[in-house]
Formats: sequence, structure tokens, C-alpha cells
Amino acid sequence: MTNTAPPAPPRPTDRTEEPSSPPARAHRHVWPLLLLGTGTMLFAVGGRWDITAAAWIFPVLLLRFTRLSRAWSGALWIWPAHLGAAVFWIQESAIGFNAVVLAGALALSALQTLPFLADRLLANRLRPAPAALVFPAGVAAAEFLITLLSPFGTAYGSLAVTQHADLPLLQVVSVTGPWGIGFLIGYVASTVNRIWGHGDRPSWRGGLVCIAVLLSVLLAGGARLAFLPPQGTTVRIAGISPSRAVTERLRATLARFADGPGGVAAAPASAVRPAMTAVENDLLAATRREAAAGAKIVIWPEEAVRTQEPQRSAALAAARAEARRSRIYLEIGVRVYSTTAPAYGRDEALLIDPRGTVLWTYQKARPIPGSERFAPGDGQVPVVRTPYGRLANVICYDADFPALVRTRADIMLVPAHDWKEYGGAHTDKAALAAVEGGYSLVRQDAEGVSAAFDDEGHVLATTDYFTTGRQTTVAYVPVRGVTTVYDRVGDTFAWLCLAALAALTGTALVRPRRPVDR
Repeated sequence: MTNTAPPAPPRPTDRTEEPSSPPARAHRHVWPLLLLGTGTMLFAVGGRWDITAAAWIFPVLLLRFTRLSRAWSGALWIWPAHLGAAVFWIQESAIGFNAVVLAGALALSALQTLPFLADRLLANRLRPAPAALVFPAGVAAAEFLITLLSPFGTAYGSLAVTQHADLPLLQVVSVTGPWGIGFLIGYVASTVNRIWGHGDRPSWRGGLVCIAVLLSVLLAGGARLAFLPPQGTTVRIAGISPSRAVTERLRATLARFADGPGGVAAAPASAVRPAMTAVENDLLAATRREAAAGAKIVIWPEEAVRTQEPQRSAALAAARAEARRSRIYLEIGVRVYSTTAPAYGRDEALLIDPRGTVLWTYQKARPIPGSERFAPGDGQVPVVRTPYGRLANVICYDADFPALVRTRADIMLVPAHDWKEYGGAHTDKAALAAVEGGYSLVRQDAEGVSAAFDDEGHVLATTDYFTTGRQTTVAYVPVRGVTTVYDRVGDTFAWLCLAALAALTGTALVRPRRPVDR
């Protein structure tokens, strides 16, 4: 006789995730998730077309895709999804393709895929609470590894930079560094997927915990903004870029040398010096004007002064004389053209005090990979005490590396040189460094968007080089910063995420996988 007894009901389980081999019917519904998630991710890459909410939405969709797919095949689709987003960022930012950029995009995309793979492989072996932490810990760890192991810093791959305008949320980076925002976004994605996949009482309890965590972060950030605003004395700081007329003339002059910086360095002084001097004179005149208007600190952008090596001392002498005459602190960016290969020069920033003394000469520590061949500086951020607080300095791309700009200062000066398609997005990211470090930050961009931020990320002033008649930014900047938790403990939160991911992996490996019903 055939046994016609009904099959036993599935055993109850405390596992939270999908089975390792989803039924065939599930695969019919995964491709829209992949397409929608990838499309949304294009607007959360740290570019000029970012949408704040997109950074919270795309991980939900892509994580759902991987949980409904087989582990390795799902990851193999997530990799090209991230690669597509990287290519989109490169295109919208008008960054030229080269071997370094392509290799970087492939490597970063692979690293960004790992949190999705880890969630798919580990979470269904863990209890609900630790399972919910796999993806967020993975996201924070991957972002940290990008800055630790790659030459790209937070220029690409950091979800925190997409939230620069959300000041209550942004305050969390003063404790965790940028990795805290990536963790929160990953935690929301993991929690939403648990509710989406189960909808039972335990999953809703996990949702309430997630909401409580997120609200606590937002309330704490809001309280900091409301009750602990920057107070005390301010100093008038002017950021000055050379006018478009003299800039275009110099660009046309330099473009005559097909062999680039080496050709400029070896050219007769009479062929390049007039255009270079015109830029210097324009900057000196604007400096006198702003000093007369009350500026006590003036900052020129990266490579504001371009000079051949033999003429460097003359250019510097003129700047020192102006600082003495105007009784100001003057920060100048200098591009020195040298005949020494392969860099044919260096990228410097110098701070001159009101007596005309050069207080520091700082060389860019992080040349842009694939674009700048300068020998990097030693990465020691200079700090000097002045009547206007502790002044510090890095150059442009240096500020994309949190560990480099973590220093005890009151005002961070950042001479920069971007371009129209990327200048605004790059300057927006600088708000994170100000909040992390507890200092005000003044970023003067030669051909982009210049801005000043206080230590809570408020925009004190901003100027778009391409939409203003006078390329000058004026801000009243607090002369006293604060000491942040992140300043004291550094990347402890990121290391804890790495440790947590390792512990969760070890726990998952000793527990059997138990597929669950949908």
C-alpha cells in the first residue's frame, strides 16, 4: 500500500535568510531587482548627479537580488553592476580612461561585491541578530579597505560622501569616521530585506531595533547641531583664484609644448614667463584688495603659481613681500617645472606669515594615480599656531584620505585644482573631513567650486569659478575647533567592523546551514 500521509511541516528555525538554492520560480523575479538596483546606484557614486536617497535604496534592491540568487552567480552579476556604476562616475566626472583608471574600477568593483557575497554565504548560518550585521559590517570594512589598500581614498566607493548635505546624519563621522554611514546604510538594507523575505514577528522586531538605532544617530546629530554650535571668535579668510582671462592665456601658452611639463621646464623663459607673471600679478593684486577689505588669511589654489625652477625664488619673493605689505597669512600653491624626469616638477603649498617668513613648504602626499607623476611628499601635515588658531594644510586629493587629514588643527587650508564636471562634487566631500577632524576647512579650487565649512559641516561660503565674475571666496571662519572622538580613536570603528566580520565568518563556519521556507 502506498503511504499517502501528508509530508511533515517544515521544522521551525531561527535562521533568517533564504535557502542556498532558491527555487526556479524565484529567478523569474530577480532581474528587475538587478536592473533597478544598478540604475539607482548610478546616482549614489559621489558624483555631480548624486541623489541622497539613492544611496539607501540601491543596496536594498541589490541585496534582495543576491538573496534570491545562487551565491556565486549572484555575486558575478553584482560585480559588473558596480563596474557599470564606476564607469558612469568616470564619465559624468569627465575623468579620462587609462590603464590605471580601468584597473582601479575593476578592483574597486570586486571589493564592493564582497559584502553581498559574504551576506549570501554567511547569514543563513547565523541567528537573526548576528545575521543582520554581516552586510553592514562588510560594507564598512570594504570602504575602509579601499582607503587602506588602494590609491583612490574616498574619491570613489564611499557611501558617506553621498550624504554630505544631511548634517544630522553627518555628525556620526565625528565618532566613527565615514565608515559609520556606510554601516548604517548597510544595516537598513539588511533589515529591510529580512522583513521583505519573512514579514514575521521576529523580523519586525529587528526592524524596530534598526529604526531605533537610526533615530538615535539622527537625534544625537541634531542635538549636536542645536546645542553645540561653533562659537567664539571668527577670522575673515579670502580664497583667491586667478581671473579666467589670465588663466586662459597661460593655458594657451603651456599647450604649445607637446611634450608637456618637460617641455615647459626646458623652454626659454621668454616663451613662458610673461603668461606666468600675468597670473602672479593678478593674484597679488587680488590679495591686496582682500587684505584691505579685512582678510587676515588669504589662500591661493593648488598650482596657482606656475614657474620654472630657476624663477621659483623670484615668484616666492613677490608673495613674501605681499604678505609683509598686507600683514596677512598667505597660503600659496606652486607648480614648479623642473627638467628632472619623470615628474618634471613638484606640487607645493607654502604658508607665509605677516613678516614674510615661510612657515612651511608642503608637497602633495597623494598625487592622482594615472594623472600626476609628482614624487609624493612625506604626508606629514604641517600645523602652526597663529593668533587665528592652529592652521594646517593639505593639497586637493590629499583630503580624500581620512587618516592623512586627521590632525589637531582649528583651520585646515586646502588649495585645490579640479575641473568643471568634478569640482562641485569634490568640494562637497570636503565637508566630511571637517566634521571628522573637528576643524573648519577652507578649500579654494582653481577651476571648480570653492567653499568654507565649519567643524559641523555648515557651508560658510561658496563660489563657483565658472559662474562668477570675480573668482574670490570670502568667509568668516571660527578660529577654534573641537576634539572629536574620531580624532582620538582613529579608525577603531572600521577595525571593529573587520573584526566582527571575521568573527561572524568563524561562527558561520561551525554552524550548519538550514534552509528556510519563504
